[in-house]
Amino acid sequence: MSISKSRRRTAGPAATAAAVVNDEESPLAWLRRRKDRNGEPMISQAQFDAGERLRADFWFAQMTPRTTTNWSALSPTKRGRRYGATRPAAADMLDNAAAAAERVRRVLAAVGPELSGVLIDVCCHLKGLEEAERAAGWPQRSGKIVLQLALTRLARHYGIEGSGPAPTAGAARVRHWGDDGYRPAFEISDEE
Repeated sequence: MSISKSRRRTAGPAATAAAVVNDEESPLAWLRRRKDRNGEPMISQAQFDAGERLRADFWFAQMTPRTTTNWSALSPTKRGRRYGATRPAAADMLDNAAAAAERVRRVLAAVGPELSGVLIDVCCHLKGLEEAERAAGWPQRSGKIVLQLALTRLARHYGIEGSGPAPTAGAARVRHWGDDGYRPAFEISDEE
């Protein structure tokens, strides 16, 4: 059995190194390679990108369950007031991980409790569809449809193009009774 590994550049201003990604470990990569009856991939590129983005935030936030004890909190270099002052890079790393955890929480809240479970199982914990179906108590072969719906909502939340049907022209705009360029004036009283 051969494992194909590919190098991908991570997006963002701070990304300078290429990450090694094992395409065989991700159920999303398998679904992206697999074709349906019409010869189309089972999930779109936007759905795949949204799922991988969730996975990256989940792993960076270290939200995976631990199998061993974390002894780093007991280290003398990481206790006390001097930790933040002597190791600013570590403090930045902790802030970035906390921000990633908050992004994951916001995404799951936006997707909703009905669909977030399958996203966590498949995208983050890398469970196969059959295992996710059994865990949720769904009928066989229904997990793919639920996952597609969840990934579409996830891609729409991330603003990834091609994530679903385009909104109607009037639905995306905020309507107000003022002319174009109108901005209301807010008066702040000193009486309060």
